[in-house]
Amino acid sequence: MGFVLHDYQTTLKSRATLTGTGVHSGNPVTVHFLPADADTGVVFQLSNGGEDREFRALVSEVGATDLCTMLGDPAGEHIATVEHLMATLFGLGIDNVVIEIDGHEVPILDGSAMAFVEAIDQAGIDTLPVKRRYIRVVKPVRIENGASWAEFRPYDGTRFEIEIDFESPAIGRQLFASDMNADIFRRDIARARTFGFMKDVERLWAAGYALGSSLENSLVIGDDNRVINMGGLRYPNEFVRHKTMDAMGDLALAGARFIGCFRSYRGGHRLNAAALRRLLSDRSAFEIVETTRRERGRTAEMSAVYAPVYAPWMI
Repeated sequence: MGFVLHDYQTTLKSRATLTGTGVHSGNPVTVHFLPADADTGVVFQLSNGGEDREFRALVSEVGATDLCTMLGDPAGEHIATVEHLMATLFGLGIDNVVIEIDGHEVPILDGSAMAFVEAIDQAGIDTLPVKRRYIRVVKPVRIENGASWAEFRPYDGTRFEIEIDFESPAIGRQLFASDMNADIFRRDIARARTFGFMKDVERLWAAGYALGSSLENSLVIGDDNRVINMGGLRYPNEFVRHKTMDAMGDLALAGARFIGCFRSYRGGHRLNAAALRRLLSDRSAFEIVETTRRERGRTAEMSAVYAPVYAPWMI
């Protein structure tokens, strides 16, 4: 069930559309997912009543990491809250897609990735006749911020080990550790919802955040340290599974899929982005590879190749 190495790039077979509300802006927004050619990568096209603007889904384009991951200029043209959508593309193995969006924030939907999964299932996945390139981690890279830390380590697969530690007894200390593929993402990650605390709501509203948040799209922990949503949790450790989703979405901004293990303790969007930048800034820490030969019953051989043209270190 672990590492599945796919030789070729993918895109969507057909167009799909989703409509919802931005969790921070509270504004309605529609996104269209369109097939794209090989080596396009993930590209957002913003059309918001003025001149269209294009954003590549790369860590080099990240303009803010406060409560969400934002591409572009926080004070100008941008697209916020891309992480759940990017996690879905990463989890399901979509390399190339154009995403048309008519607002500045990806819709939150039910707070999880399931609606994105369903949209991609509706569109279908198409394999392209061009080799997929991978970022293979070849030496450990670590970043620390107080008690928090994140690191990449060499590993024969794509693995996440995410640990969180909250004072609230509703969450406490939780760990999710697993190799990652499409089946695992669908089963163990995609349904986990974003979460927050009732005591923080007024402060967030005053700062212009969480204006679209509700019990329909967020897990909420009340002042009595209990989850107040009807129906409770979808997973016993839903909180850390959602943090794993966030990490997947943030690392999907690498410009290519990675082979290695990503570990973090008390991480978040800012730390995820910083760890990814640290990795990509050290060319001795990774290599770009693709499969060269595959024999029945044996692991595919890999060799170093040139970086994809849409990778952040090529810009």
